[in-house]
Amino acid sequence: MMWLFLLSDTLTFGGFLSGYGFSRLAAPAWPRQSEIFNLGLVGLMTFILICSSATMAMAVAASRREAWKDAVRFLAFTILGGLAFLGMQAYEWSRFIGEGARLWGNPWGVPLFSATFFLITGFHGLHVSAGVIYLATVVRRVRIGRYTADGVETAGLYWHFVDLVWVFIFTLLYLV
Repeated sequence: MMWLFLLSDTLTFGGFLSGYGFSRLAAPAWPRQSEIFNLGLVGLMTFILICSSATMAMAVAASRREAWKDAVRFLAFTILGGLAFLGMQAYEWSRFIGEGARLWGNPWGVPLFSATFFLITGFHGLHVSAGVIYLATVVRRVRIGRYTADGVETAGLYWHFVDLVWVFIFTLLYLV
C-alpha cells in the first residue's frame, strides 16, 4: 500500500516540478534565485533533512535487531530533524512574504515565480508535517510494544521519499 501511495505522490511532485520547468522555460525572464533566497539557510535545511534520513535508516536497522530503545531514540532524532526543517521553512516563508512575495505576484516581476515556490515547497512541507506526525505515532506504538520492524521500515520508506523529493526541489527551485 505504501508503494502505491509513494507512486501517486511521485506523479504529483513530478507534475508540479514539470509544470515549474515549463513555466520557467516559457517565461521571458526568471529571477535569479541566488539573489532572493538565503542559500546558506536552504543548504542547512537540506543537510538536516538528509541527516534525518540517516537517523531513520538507523531506526530501521535497530528495529530489525529488536533494539527497540535504540529505534525509539533514532526515530526521535528523525522527528527533531523534521521539526527543525519545518521551523526553518516557516522562517524562509515569512522572510519571503515579508519581501512582498504572494501567490499572485511578487516584486521580481514573474508572478509564477512565487506561485510555484509556495505550491511546491508548501506541498512538500505538508508531507514533512505528515511524516513527523506519522513518526510520532510510530514512536508511541513502539514504546507500548505494538509495532513491528516491518512497520518501522514502512515509515522509513515514506521518510526517505520525502527527503528524496526535497533533493529534487532544492536542485530545481534553488540552484538551477
